[in-house]
Amino acid sequence: MKNAENTKGRIMLFASRFVVYTILIFLSVLCLFSFYMMIINASRSNAELQGGFTPWFSTHLWDNLQNAWNDASINIPRGMLNSFLIAAACAVLTTYFSALTAYGVHVYDFKLKKFAFYFIMAVMMIPPQVSAVGFIQLCYQFKLTNNYIPLIVPSIAAPVVFFYMKQYLESVLPMEIVEAARIDGSNEFSTFNRIVLPIMKPAIAVQMIFAFVSSWNNYFIPALLLDKADLKTVPIMIAQLRSADYSKFDMGKVYMFIFLAILPVLVVYIILSKSIIRGATAGAVKG
Repeated sequence: MKNAENTKGRIMLFASRFVVYTILIFLSVLCLFSFYMMIINASRSNAELQGGFTPWFSTHLWDNLQNAWNDASINIPRGMLNSFLIAAACAVLTTYFSALTAYGVHVYDFKLKKFAFYFIMAVMMIPPQVSAVGFIQLCYQFKLTNNYIPLIVPSIAAPVVFFYMKQYLESVLPMEIVEAARIDGSNEFSTFNRIVLPIMKPAIAVQMIFAFVSSWNNYFIPALLLDKADLKTVPIMIAQLRSADYSKFDMGKVYMFIFLAILPVLVVYIILSKSIIRGATAGAVKG
């Protein structure tokens, strides 16, 4: 009787695992299919792309790379450098100051602590597009167009990142560590930078990749503030290629440029992937 029950339990366990793995494999293939098609299309000529869908690689990958890299209307290396500088600066500022704010709200007790937390949460509910018009007008008044300052400095205030960091601190930071550091004579910034930040490395890695990707793909605000060709970012240049004269429009070149634009994001993700997995799971169980 027990053997029959054990066998039935094993069959049920195998069936449930089979269903879960099947769903995961299907979702993985679905997510990777778009990348596969992007690479396929980057290897095809404009005439082949006009001919319709095909799942096989073509022989024009190098030609498309040369055409995109040497395009006279855009400067791809410069655009990728511009986007990388902005995205890297935004990722660093967003994660550091959000972690610092979360540390202050989590560790200190003050009269307006709950109000400060709920105020930041209320700001998180406001769509960025609502304040975009006023922000653009302010940039024009202070002559901050064709400047990276309005694209980088506002990233310091990131309510979503703050909320994630605070929840993470509540899970992994015992107050005894902070109290011990204070007893040893460590000042608050030293405690945060030397003790708390290393504990938060997984969470920082998660938010850095999200902030980097969000800034790298940002088109709306940069398109309104950047007019000079040497300052334009990758999304603006891709839009320029797509809006080119139809007689000179080269879809193979566009797909190649999109492929080049995604490469830095993939590299950053691969470098931080282990920390991202730890950060996504570490806060699940309260320490």
